[in-house]
Amino acid sequence: MPASIKDVAQKAGVSTATVSRVLNQAGKVSAETRRKVLGAVASCHYVPNANAQQLKRSTSRNICLCVRGITNPFFAAFLRVIERQISLRGYPLLIEAVDDSQDELAVAQRVLNERRLCGLLFLGGTYLHQAEDFMRLGEVPRVLMTFNAPASVDRELYSSVIVADRDISRQAVRHLADLGHRRIAFMAKSPFEENTTGHLRMSGYQDALKDAGLPFDPSLVFDCEYRPDSGFSSMKAALTLADPVSAVFAAADTIAIGAAKAVLSQGLSIPRDVSIIGFDGIDMAEYYHPSLDTVLQPAETMAKRAVEILFELINGGANQHIVLPAELARRGSTGPALL
Repeated sequence: MPASIKDVAQKAGVSTATVSRVLNQAGKVSAETRRKVLGAVASCHYVPNANAQQLKRSTSRNICLCVRGITNPFFAAFLRVIERQISLRGYPLLIEAVDDSQDELAVAQRVLNERRLCGLLFLGGTYLHQAEDFMRLGEVPRVLMTFNAPASVDRELYSSVIVADRDISRQAVRHLADLGHRRIAFMAKSPFEENTTGHLRMSGYQDALKDAGLPFDPSLVFDCEYRPDSGFSSMKAALTLADPVSAVFAAADTIAIGAAKAVLSQGLSIPRDVSIIGFDGIDMAEYYHPSLDTVLQPAETMAKRAVEILFELINGGANQHIVLPAELARRGSTGPALL
């Protein structure tokens, strides 16, 4: 059986992406690494697929954006900036909506099978992909936004632009604890598997409880869709507990808006009776009454940086992993716990 690029990478002790950069003379590779790769190519008698290489070199200006949760209002700013930035560079943009039953990398692979692409952007994702999933996309540059791959995946296989979900979630919940709240609910969409958005934000929630000397109570964790109606029903359930909650940290503003509506529908006041913090910084949360405290993600900066990285990759640059700061905006929906 002929040797594969994976065999060469294993022999040289590098990633397949590095082997590809050496063979295609693209990107930055040290002289020592180049020597190892070429030695492995010779020793494995590896012969690159000439037809595939020719296809890769064919001119293509198509860029595809795969969006999981395209109706999420938080993504509106991303879409606006991405469309503008790519249009300014004279490239056409294809947008593929990915629903909950689909895998975004599989959707991207289908698009690649249908037409040539010079770049891929991913907005929203599952965090559960393996190295093989990225390798099936070939050498097309790709940038993930708002999510990352598991630690087991070679970081040379993709670029990413994210915020520190766990750290900023910890800061938000610690703010509630510092206000004297002891029964703090957490609302997010499961599964809370490692590296998912829900897991990272719940980990920050648990970190803050530990910082404040508060016990973690699983009954205060509510599984929510990222929709107001789901936040509404979860908040109603939280208010009927024998020992009701006095504060809520919601993993999305859409959940927080529904939770706030449920509090007000019970004749209670925000923040006098219940304090609420959301996540994302969508416009609707600011114009809700009262305006909701939230974690502001720098959506426009994230989108612009992702496009910049993508074009650097298209021009032979190296993969990058950017973590941007987020901040807690205090607008009036949190206050001291009632004694």
